[in-house]
Amino acid sequence: MTIHVVEVSRVTPAPNSDSVLNSTNFLAIPLTFFDLPWLVFKPAKRFSSSPTLTFKQVFFYRLTELTREHFHSFILPKLKLSLSLVLRNYLPLSGRITWDPQESKPSIVVSENDAVSVTIAETHADFSLLSGYGQRPASVVHTLIPELPVSDDSATVLSIQITLFQGNGFSIGVAAHHGVSDGKTLAMFIKSWAHLCKLGNNIPANLTPSFDRSSLVNVNDVTELDEKMIQLVTSLRKDKTKTKSLCPNPARKLGDDTRDGSLLHLSTFVIAYAYTWTCLVKARGGDGDRSVSFLLGGDFRERLDPPLPATYFGNCIFTVGSYKRKAKDFTGEKGFVTAVEIQGDLVKGLSSRKVETVAAEFAVGFDSIGESSQVGSVAGSTRFGVYETDFGWGRPVKVDVNVSIRGEGISMAEKRDESGGVEIGMCMKKADLDIVLALFNSGLQS
Repeated sequence: MTIHVVEVSRVTPAPNSDSVLNSTNFLAIPLTFFDLPWLVFKPAKRFSSSPTLTFKQVFFYRLTELTREHFHSFILPKLKLSLSLVLRNYLPLSGRITWDPQESKPSIVVSENDAVSVTIAETHADFSLLSGYGQRPASVVHTLIPELPVSDDSATVLSIQITLFQGNGFSIGVAAHHGVSDGKTLAMFIKSWAHLCKLGNNIPANLTPSFDRSSLVNVNDVTELDEKMIQLVTSLRKDKTKTKSLCPNPARKLGDDTRDGSLLHLSTFVIAYAYTWTCLVKARGGDGDRSVSFLLGGDFRERLDPPLPATYFGNCIFTVGSYKRKAKDFTGEKGFVTAVEIQGDLVKGLSSRKVETVAAEFAVGFDSIGESSQVGSVAGSTRFGVYETDFGWGRPVKVDVNVSIRGEGISMAEKRDESGGVEIGMCMKKADLDIVLALFNSGLQS
């Protein structure tokens, strides 16, 4: 597929009389212990299923009579203007992550002239294919998403690409650094941008980000927790001479690419993830005694004491998992039930987790992933409402919530046109995907 880049522009936050930049010309927000782990994970676009450094999303909008002239003279100016306006509220997204040698941990730094890079492109690719639910070449989808530059001393926070499919519509590709935001924060930002583009008035309260970190600052021994996480982040680096580098570790290739039911935690998330995980393990085959692990994350905003605001800006995900289980636990007749029980217990157990254990949990998980022949992970949520993202030209016909996933990783979102439904995304070699889909479909039919 050929992509023609028309321009690469810089969109700065619109002036704001209340902006801290007007008085200081400089804003620095230290990363928290929830942000720090994402600095050691690899970039996206690599074949592995462990968590990735970057969120990569694509929103497809169908406009069957869209001309090049209308796109460039009307749609693009509205998108750029509303992006500039929304960045006033989401100021850290226009900045970068840096690690001052004199500071104990990295910070999000925003200076007066910082901006978000916006790539404008055009293509004659098949819009219906790329925005459909069938199999698509991952390399083609990735051309709709911009790069997110990361070096030893600086990491870009956000990049955007808007691509015209003349006569069919356009797509918006978003790349965001996971060290600054989790999935909920990114979803809030994109819906806020869409709200301003469509309606032009103030962002509603449920989309206005909160930068109140008092609940994190008041965590017992928060300094000690920060230090433990910094030690872990630096100790896990491959290059021990660059302990304060913002470049992630290189990608590591993972292999070849009876209980009372009333006590179970049966949610859409658990059932969908458990079923998909058993299909993935069965598809891999091999020795039933081989070691497998899977991860899941829970939003900790409301689980803190006192809780953080629901619109808290940043990462607030507590990752837990089931590590070094035997593959045969999930391939037998009771494999699905076993996966539901384990994942349900993990979700229920999040409420009793102490934030002070986040560093230890991260260390255990990182070590276990390295010792497992197969690792599952899930990105996204059925609660983000991605299909509510209307910029003024209707809801998206398709949203790929995380095209960074690889291997046994999956993405999850609510179904566009069915309340309570779920969309599951996977990305792997076609031969492997065909096996997984055959198992997935046959299991549903039986």
